[in-house]
Amino acid sequence: MTANADRSADAVAAQSTSSQGTEFQTREVLTIASGHFVHDSFSAFVPPLLPLIQKKLATNYRATGGLAIFLSVPSLLTPFIGYAADKVSLRYFIILAPAITATLCSVLGLADSYALLALLFFTTGVSVAAFHAPAPAMIGRISGNRLGAGMSIFMASGELGRTVGPVVVIVAVSWFGLEGIWRVAVFGWLASAFLYWRLQRISAQPSQGTALPLRQMWPSVRRLYPPLIWIMATRVCQSLALTTYLPIFMQDEMGFDFDMAGLSLTVLEGAGVVGAFTVGTASDWLGRRRILIALFLAAPLLFLGFLNSSGWLLFAFLLLLGFITLSPTAVLLAVVQDTFRQNRALANGLFLMANFLIRSPGIWLLGGLADRFGLSTAFLISGLLAFASAPAVFWLPERQ
Repeated sequence: MTANADRSADAVAAQSTSSQGTEFQTREVLTIASGHFVHDSFSAFVPPLLPLIQKKLATNYRATGGLAIFLSVPSLLTPFIGYAADKVSLRYFIILAPAITATLCSVLGLADSYALLALLFFTTGVSVAAFHAPAPAMIGRISGNRLGAGMSIFMASGELGRTVGPVVVIVAVSWFGLEGIWRVAVFGWLASAFLYWRLQRISAQPSQGTALPLRQMWPSVRRLYPPLIWIMATRVCQSLALTTYLPIFMQDEMGFDFDMAGLSLTVLEGAGVVGAFTVGTASDWLGRRRILIALFLAAPLLFLGFLNSSGWLLFAFLLLLGFITLSPTAVLLAVVQDTFRQNRALANGLFLMANFLIRSPGIWLLGGLADRFGLSTAFLISGLLAFASAPAVFWLPERQ
């Protein structure tokens, strides 16, 4: 598509969006959500592959988990991507990201050194950041007055992708071996072709002139982000334990094989699909604060129950943990979008950057604790720390 045609499509889509400012645009929301599903299916290859990578390279817990840091480093770019997305259309970032992420995650099995894996993880992180900075802002603009519902569908599609991804990579490894899973990348390219077809008339750009100058955003940034950072910092180790180290924990501490360890992540993420969809939607009418307080009190209790279980009871707790632990992100994103209606992409980029700045030392901390005291003790500490997140909710602005 030419530049003039692209600008024309933006103008048509922006006019359509402005004329339906309070209308929930179901078809458009589902289109973007489908791209999120495919994209996150491939990025979900990483945790199930970590035990195989650890065995192949003979690395310890800290070094293995540290690969996820390279995946997250490009999150530092998200405020700049978001700032650009509030001013110009970044539609093709959203269109191409599933194909690029699929290709990079599908060739991880071909890497034969830690340095090459780190490079692949970093490049994947750039693709992930290019998708996740503008996409939620697009969802916010086409969700009208049902922002919580729009964010729920968007987050639920991502959780569904992270549910399907481990199953796909387990099957791919069993069929083709670790080095042969590159064959499944074709599905990412098909998804990008579909998004190109459907997103040509949807703008990734707000109406001209609506974005506020940075200095006018600053008072809201100072009010919102300190409690958000408090919440992220106290929950990060529990989140990492469940999403990054869970397959390793299920193999090394609980004695499950590779297939069952990967299935544990599918159970967790599958419950997260239901949680993300229902919790975000419920926050539209129950209130963001009430929902978050209930979730932040229940999650550590369930996590401690999981650590003291065995056998199939572990999977019952994983179902509850997936519903409770993975769903708050949809509500937190809705809080961010509520607060910054005119700079949604930039605000979302700041949210993702803050998440990276907290997750990266969290990965090293949890891995270091596991190397020193054992993975079970590290998980226990992370669960106890998560109790401290609930008080921060009272400093979040309530939805008007």
